[in-house]
Amino acid sequence: MARSHDALASVAAARLRELHVPGKPLVLPNVWDADSARSAVAAGFPVVATSSVAVAESLGYSDGENAPVDDMFDAASRIMRAVDVPVTVDVEAGYGLAAAELVDRLLGMGAAGCNIEDTDHEHGCLRNPGEHAELLAAIRQHAGANLVINARVDSFLYASDESTALPDAVERARCYVKAGVDCVYPIHAVSRESITAIVTAISPTAVNTTYLPGAQDVAGMTGLGVTRISLGAGLWRAGQRRLRDTLEAMSKGTMPY
Repeated sequence: MARSHDALASVAAARLRELHVPGKPLVLPNVWDADSARSAVAAGFPVVATSSVAVAESLGYSDGENAPVDDMFDAASRIMRAVDVPVTVDVEAGYGLAAAELVDRLLGMGAAGCNIEDTDHEHGCLRNPGEHAELLAAIRQHAGANLVINARVDSFLYASDESTALPDAVERARCYVKAGVDCVYPIHAVSRESITAIVTAISPTAVNTTYLPGAQDVAGMTGLGVTRISLGAGLWRAGQRRLRDTLEAMSKGTMPY
């Protein structure tokens, strides 16, 4: 007998959840279309994550919930149809959808997890942490264990100095853990002090960081207790730089092959 949709979703989410291992973090090459997703899987990555920046830009829009939500979900669906590993979807701040609709759309397309941020894109500021925690708790209630929730903390994006943003980031991280998330993502936390403080504050909950050239490398973040490392839009940007360099060379008469 075929397993139910919920059972299949639970298996994918469980596989994603169990890959968050202290000392052996899950490294995620964030993708933007079916082809880049297939390339990630062919390279041996056990999970695929989407990047809202890369997906939106590839569709002709800027990041920050400027792309039509249906277009963003359609892109994620195409990625999921192209690979046979768990896929976690960057849903930005949730697109203003009610928790039940957001969960139904994610599970309906086969997502194993989601990344949701606490930026209020309409007003260009951080959401109230209590209100955002209510949304996260509602997502957990509707999804049960069938979705790995990665709560992105955007405190460091709005501060000129990382140390001044740290207390707010820690408060938000603790608040979101209480709401039932699986992982907390203090995006652009780069110093040992900030990463250690957040890991310590919410242990044993998983912590996701971003790989940024010149900041902590994978070994360094592993030593700090991070269990998930994302490239964000880094992979897409690297590809775009290569494309621009190739096109510039071609415009000057140098053919790439």
